[in-house]
Amino acid sequence: MITDVVGILIERREWFFGLLLQHIMLAGTAILLAGSIGLVIGILINRYRKYAQLVLSLINMLYTIPDIAMFGFLIPITGIGEKTAIIALTVYALLPMIRNTFTGLDQVDADILEAAVGMGSTRWQVLLRIQLPMAFSMILAGVRNMVVMVISIAGIASFIGAGGLGSAIYRGIATNNSVLMIAGSIMIALMAIIMDIVCGVLENQVKKRWRV
Repeated sequence: MITDVVGILIERREWFFGLLLQHIMLAGTAILLAGSIGLVIGILINRYRKYAQLVLSLINMLYTIPDIAMFGFLIPITGIGEKTAIIALTVYALLPMIRNTFTGLDQVDADILEAAVGMGSTRWQVLLRIQLPMAFSMILAGVRNMVVMVISIAGIASFIGAGGLGSAIYRGIATNNSVLMIAGSIMIALMAIIMDIVCGVLENQVKKRWRV
């Protein structure tokens, strides 16, 4: 079986490479959107704490919706294709980013913040120079989880015509070609594992450099 999988990857390498690029585009766009939006929301709910539980509960509720169901809910609104896939992936990726940003900022010692304010620092200065650097380790862990999760879930995007490596799985199921299906699954798994390792190395390097 392994020989067959390697053989089809070599034989149809241009097709798989195209699917890989589509997968990177889908996952990368969702990661950038969720990372930016999640960071901002995490900062806001840390500042305005009365909304924190409401926002976290809402995100948790959305996270419980199955992948296929989320795509199904969005199709009547945004149609079939990349747009719907990116929106769904972004929604799923928000939870670890918002939660880790909020938790990381929340763990910063209140005495340190009070001392900074007492020395004349503005809210923005406290956030940028103290809170975010001290919370960076927790935020990086959220980014790592988000990246792996989005890469994995993006495999389902092909079922709504968005392309990606899931297309190989979908075609393998449709044609009863187990080799093609396994090849697509292995590529998604390898991509997720590689990115997890890369993010882990970056996280460790940042921790050593910033001593967080």
